[in-house]
Order: sequence, then C-alpha cells, then structure tokens
Amino acid sequence: MKAVIVNPKAKSNIEVIEKELRPLKSGEALVDVEYCGVCHTDLHVASGDFGNVEGRILGHEGIGIVSKVANDVTSLSIGDRVSIAWMFHACGRCEYCTTGRETFCRNVQNAGYSVDGGMAEQCIVKADYAVKVPDGLDPAQASSITCAGVTTYKAIKVSDIKAGQWIVIYGCGGLGNLAIQYAKHVFNAKVIAVDINDDKLALAKEIGADMIINPITQGDADKIIQEQLGGAHAAVVTAVSKAAFNSAVDAVRACGKVVAVGLPSETMDLNIPRLVLDGIEVIGSLVGTRKDLEEAFQFGAEGKVVPIVQTRCLHEVKDVFEEMEQGKIQGRMVIDFKQHECK
Repeated sequence: MKAVIVNPKAKSNIEVIEKELRPLKSGEALVDVEYCGVCHTDLHVASGDFGNVEGRILGHEGIGIVSKVANDVTSLSIGDRVSIAWMFHACGRCEYCTTGRETFCRNVQNAGYSVDGGMAEQCIVKADYAVKVPDGLDPAQASSITCAGVTTYKAIKVSDIKAGQWIVIYGCGGLGNLAIQYAKHVFNAKVIAVDINDDKLALAKEIGADMIINPITQGDADKIIQEQLGGAHAAVVTAVSKAAFNSAVDAVRACGKVVAVGLPSETMDLNIPRLVLDGIEVIGSLVGTRKDLEEAFQFGAEGKVVPIVQTRCLHEVKDVFEEMEQGKIQGRMVIDFKQHECK
C-alpha cells in the first residue's frame, strides 16, 4: 500500500512510500482509508517538533471502511465507516480514562505520532476507539470533524459559553471556521472572529460570525471587544500565535475563560493581578473523547456544521504541506485515497 511517512531529508519532511501492514492483533480492525485530512499538527510531527518519529505514517483525520476485524472484536463490523483520530488508544483504567478525560491518559497513543496513522491506503485501528460515522455525513467532511471539528467542539464545551453570550474565536482557518460554526449553530452563542487574513474573515462572516476583526487593519482586537461589548464571555484560541493568546486574555470580561487550542512554540504572557482580580481562567483543551467525536459527527450529519474541505490527490501531498506551512489554505485539505490519479 502507499503511505505518507516522516522523512526529514525529503521536501516538506515527508515521503510517499510502499509499505506492508502487519497482521491484525487482538482487538484490532483493518480500515481501507477513503480520506485523510492534513492538520497543522502533521506539520509539527513531520518537522520533529514533538520528537523524532522518522518513518512514522502520518495522519489523524482519517475516515475509512472496515474491511477486516480480529476474532474477538464485537464493536465493529465489516462495512462500517469509522474514524482514525488523534486519540488512537488509551489505557482505559487510569483516573483520566475513568472520569471522562481519556485524552489526558498518560499512556495514550496518538495516530500519526506515537503509532502509524491514517495517511495511507490502509490503517490498523483499535476497534473500540474507532468512532462510527453516522449516515448522512459526507466522509470527506467527516475527516475534518475527526480532528479539527471535535477539537473545537470540545474547546467550546470547555469554555462554558451559554446561549446569547459572546465568544471570540482567534484564528479562522481549518479549526477556527469549525469553531465558529459549533459556537453559533450548536451552542447558540454570539461569535466574534479574529484573524489577520481578510479572506478567512469573509468566510467567517459567511458561516455565521456576528463580528469580524482584523487586528492589522482595525487595531487591537481586545480593545475593540472591550470598548464595544465590555469584553467577551469566553475566548477560544486556535491561532498558532503568541499575540493571539495574549490578546484573548485581554479580550474577555471579568470571570471570562480563555481556552487554549493552538500550539505556538512561544510562551504567552499572563498579567497575574488581572487573572486574580478579574477571576480570569486560562485552560488548555486537547482534542476530544470518543463521546465528543460521536456528538461532533452527529451535528455534522444534521447539517448544523458543514466542514469546508477540498480534496487533493496523494501525489500532491507535499504541495499541501507546503501550502499549509505558508498559511495559504482555506478550510481543510483532504487527501483522497480512493482517487489514484488527479482529474
């Protein structure tokens, strides 16, 4: 089978190779991959930002059809359409797994990082951790929900935003455009979109943002939000930017919550007196649990959230990584593993 692996010596740190999968073990299933989205985290993994994983098959936004199951598997059947998500497997026994926080399991395995992922024609999954895709949800769109969607859905859950309250989304790219849709159409919040790209802001307005702000042309987003609204009730930061995190803390009102999602390499600044005197909370949110993904998929199937995706051929994958590195991508680029040659 063809697979996209980490290769630091190749263009964009990736290479397409032929690879043979091992036989299935207990509790596993074989998935024929239909689509796999390209996420900014894939760039981090390929670049070695989280450690050297040369030779690893990338991809954690995979969707495919189960073609084989181990003898002891009862949760999946041949023909099921399932996810290949970042949270590939957890221990199931620790304090995090048993209290609904399985993404923080200290022994978690992540697809496309600590184990081989879904950017290949086939992928082996832990059957109990592969979430079924509901009928009515386009599989290419489902691939985006598998990571970007569930990540932002969970982040907005963590923000505790209520209907009618103001939430500001920093970064309107692959994650941000979904965060806007979940906030607006699922949580019934009022949404402020902040980005330095006018095209992304135009899209944000189109998909439901009530207010859009470009800090480069309009001035500091936090000052505008404080002056016009008295501050947002919550902020979700998907932007890979220290400036965005700092602005988010200043943009929320007293008792507001800032949810960190993006992964910039810098350290954010925190005004400790402001945090204490105004009761500001800053909290990290890491993807979502299997239950979160099930819910995020369902909202997609109901049409409340429509991922913006563009399919690309496997031989274009290096170009996709390069375009993402340069910030040129609108929505999500998805590798189509069913289409062997570009039209």
